[in-house]
Amino acid sequence: MEVSVVIPCLNEAETLATCIDKAFRALNEHQIDSEIIVADNGSTDGSCEIAKGLGVRVLHVKERGYGNALMEGIAAARGEFIIMGDADDSYDFLEIPKFVGTLREGFDIVQGCRLPSGGGTIMPGAMPLLHRVWGNPMFSFLARRWFKSPLHDVYCGMRGFRKDFYNRLDQRCTGMEFATEMIIKASLHGEQIAEIPITLHPDGRKSRAPHLRTFRDGWRTIRLFLIYSPRWLFLLPGLLLIFVGMLGYGIALPGMTFGGVTFDAHTLLFASLALLCGYQSVVFAISIKTFAISEGLLPEDPRMNRFFELVYLERALIISLIVLLIGVGLLAAAILKWQATGFERLDYVHTMRLVIPGATLAALAIQTIFSSFFVSILGMRRR
Repeated sequence: MEVSVVIPCLNEAETLATCIDKAFRALNEHQIDSEIIVADNGSTDGSCEIAKGLGVRVLHVKERGYGNALMEGIAAARGEFIIMGDADDSYDFLEIPKFVGTLREGFDIVQGCRLPSGGGTIMPGAMPLLHRVWGNPMFSFLARRWFKSPLHDVYCGMRGFRKDFYNRLDQRCTGMEFATEMIIKASLHGEQIAEIPITLHPDGRKSRAPHLRTFRDGWRTIRLFLIYSPRWLFLLPGLLLIFVGMLGYGIALPGMTFGGVTFDAHTLLFASLALLCGYQSVVFAISIKTFAISEGLLPEDPRMNRFFELVYLERALIISLIVLLIGVGLLAAAILKWQATGFERLDYVHTMRLVIPGATLAALAIQTIFSSFFVSILGMRRR
């Protein structure tokens, strides 16, 4: 069998028959050896009976979620190619042959594009203005910038892909993020991706609102983007904080004055806070990237391999111990100054220049020791 059409369904009695009829017509007219699967996610409006009456396979998916329905539908599919599309009649299943033809050219995934920037067409009333001018273009831009995706419409729910390609991805998201996760992982793994223009029609359902929730689902998408990009979530903000902290130290340690404003011991405290938070953020980035690669969420990264060749456990521990000794030395010097005064009140302006850097270096060293062991554990692949 060449093609399996998988349609996720949750109370789509108004439009399901139309979608199935269009799919049958397209497949039969082009003589494509195929099947149609409706992955039902708990419909109570007779959707299953409609699908069975039209002669398609119906899977009853107990676990709720758009991704769960698709995962079970794809797992049960017998076709070499999978075509997925929503059951609300917003996607025209008569366009299936376009996807099949592009897949036959050797692409792993063929994504539909509804946006004019990619040649697509949005019929009047088919997409809310906020989604059309901001949401979809913005997320598609981020996907191109962060993950090197070649697509103009990462949100499009109509696409085709090879089943062996899907099995390689090892998808994890069980909700609406399923479709976006596929694009992210395909881009990161360097799979062959194509985009074809399609037409988006108004939702055919009249009795209820769409499943999509603008701000909830938008947040879930940006959360997914950040999870798959430790660089933007942790690394770059962390490096920025470290830079701010180092700049603060460079100004406050010598007690510089600019425009009548003197930067002294209190500035050192703020600078130390920035250093500690920034360093912890960078450690999070390394830890998450290591875990994601180990678990197959992200592909191997040559930069990470080079990093661990340079900074391995034993070397990190030796450097940490040296930094710890310097920090303890500064703290000891402050204690000796206190002793020299007979343990009376100190001149904080001067002694804090020893205490704050000493405490900061000691904290950074201890963080490095613990995180080095933690990252080493994360990097141990499971059998």
